[in-house]
Amino acid sequence: MPYLLRVELPDVPGSLGRVATAIGEAGGDIEAIEIVEKRPAGTAVDDVLLETAPGVMPDSIISACQQLEGVEVIWISRYAAGGNLFLDLEAVEALTANPVAALDELIDLLPITFRADWGIRVRRTDGGVKILHGTSAAPDLVEGAAWFPLTRPATLEVPEEWERWTSTLVAAAPLGDHDELVVFGRRGGPEILDSELARLGHLAALAVSIAKAG
Repeated sequence: MPYLLRVELPDVPGSLGRVATAIGEAGGDIEAIEIVEKRPAGTAVDDVLLETAPGVMPDSIISACQQLEGVEVIWISRYAAGGNLFLDLEAVEALTANPVAALDELIDLLPITFRADWGIRVRRTDGGVKILHGTSAAPDLVEGAAWFPLTRPATLEVPEEWERWTSTLVAAAPLGDHDELVVFGRRGGPEILDSELARLGHLAALAVSIAKAG
C-alpha cells in the first residue's frame, strides 16, 4: 500500500540514508523522495513515497524514524495518487506541451504536484467569484470565499459555507492579476509550508507566461 511520509531531518550527509535504512527495516520500500524545504535551523523537510509490506502498519514506520536523533515525522497518510511524486520540472514540461491550455493544465496538475485533494481556478467578477476550471473533487461553488484581493501566494480561510471542507488547508496564488487565483485544497494535512507557497507562485507565474506565449 502506498504512503506519503513527510519527515524533518538534519540537513547533513548521511541523514537521509539513516532514515531510508530505518524505513526499510520497518517494512517500508521507498519509491521516491522529494526535498520540500530547507530550514534555517539546519534541517530539511522531505516527502517520501513508500510502499509497505503486507501487515506493516504506518505506526511502525513512524516509530522507526523517530528513534533516530534529530528526525521528526510530520505527517504520514495513504497516497491515493500512487505511482510516483510529480516534480515541478515535470509540471512545467506538461504546461509547455499545450500552451493554449496552460492555465487549466496547471489546475489539473495541482493535486499530484502538491499532494493536494483538489485544485480550482477562480476569478472575481461583479457578480461574485466564478470557478473557471476545477478538478473532479473540487467544490463547485465558492460562495463566501473572501479571498480577494490577493497580491502574493498565501494560505486562505475556508468559508463557513463549506461544511464538507472544514478540515481542509487551502493555498492560493495570483494568476496574472489580482482578480484571478489558482487555489488548491489539502484535507487534514500536512501543513502548507512557505516553500510550497513559493513554488505555487512560481508555477502560476510560469503558467501565465506560457499561456501568453502560446
